[in-house]
Amino acid sequence: MDKLRFIFLIFFCFFLSICYSLDYKEALYWQAEENGNVRCALCPRRCVIAKGNRGFCGVRINRDGKLYTLAYNNPVAIAVDPIEKKPFFHVLPGTGAFSLAISGCNMRCLFCQNWHISQAKPDETINYTLSPADIVRMAKKYNCPSVVFTYTEPTVFYEYMLETAKLSKQEGLLVGMHSCGYINEEPLVELLRYMDFINVDLKSFSPDFYREMSNGADLNSVLTTLKKIKEANIHLEITNLVIPTKNDSPQEVRNLCLWIRDNLGVDTPVHFSRFFPHYRLKNLPPTPVSNLKEIYNMAKEVGLKFVYIGNVPGIEEESTYCPKCNNLLIKRVGYSILENNIRDGKCKFCGETIPGIWEGEKESKF
Repeated sequence: MDKLRFIFLIFFCFFLSICYSLDYKEALYWQAEENGNVRCALCPRRCVIAKGNRGFCGVRINRDGKLYTLAYNNPVAIAVDPIEKKPFFHVLPGTGAFSLAISGCNMRCLFCQNWHISQAKPDETINYTLSPADIVRMAKKYNCPSVVFTYTEPTVFYEYMLETAKLSKQEGLLVGMHSCGYINEEPLVELLRYMDFINVDLKSFSPDFYREMSNGADLNSVLTTLKKIKEANIHLEITNLVIPTKNDSPQEVRNLCLWIRDNLGVDTPVHFSRFFPHYRLKNLPPTPVSNLKEIYNMAKEVGLKFVYIGNVPGIEEESTYCPKCNNLLIKRVGYSILENNIRDGKCKFCGETIPGIWEGEKESKF
């Protein structure tokens, strides 16, 4: 009997700890509907949520006719990462980025590389308890010049991200995020006021791919996000995970490159990353490096100036070259910076301006 009581006490304490750790906060961007329902207006899914239920992301919940978020003050992951890991290749090379995430996602891609936290809800993971002010203090303590929202989809912890970004800017930190770009225009425009750099996953240039691989998501919404970021003059980089047989046809990749060139500009850094079998696409092989090199050459032929191959450490296509004189500017091996020939945002050999955020460049610590 004592043993049963002890087990019950353990489970009861665990239950209380979960309940206590959830910090309900009224959400931004929603409207009241009939019968106590609410409509979330944060992302293009525009979920209609009945009382007691959650939206597609699993993060936003209807409590008595009001929309609340469970993603506030409870990051599932925090780390000081090389900025190159995000990946950002044209932002403060060699510096540490204070990186964080809360569980959840509004796409739930079948090929997700961080599925164990992005496909979970905040009340299903073991979390830290950290306010936006705590995040800023920690970033400064560990000498990180930037705070980056990453690992999962930052849109689903919008309120936490927004408040943290505001405080970070007040304290002189740069702010960035890596996102799937699935967010509505109004919340995006508000967020961009506090962003310095963004990497967006442009997962494919096929609407069918988004519908099938990303749970009915809409390609056009992502393209609109990319245009808005460009219009706001935020430094933008793009990542495309190249998945064999799914989004790697030469015509589709060419169309993607042409769209970037014509809508975002030839100076936009583009990362073509190697796929490894994860989550629900374990039946596919890793992307052949030869295919990535062909894509790299195609992107260059189309006119994109800064093209990279990711997830293949040691390959020469992860380094930066001057588009004018072709000299090596930044030599990378994995996340390490071995050489940096950019001075005051320009090629030290020919003076060509290189787009990015270069102020405060440091020797790599990683």
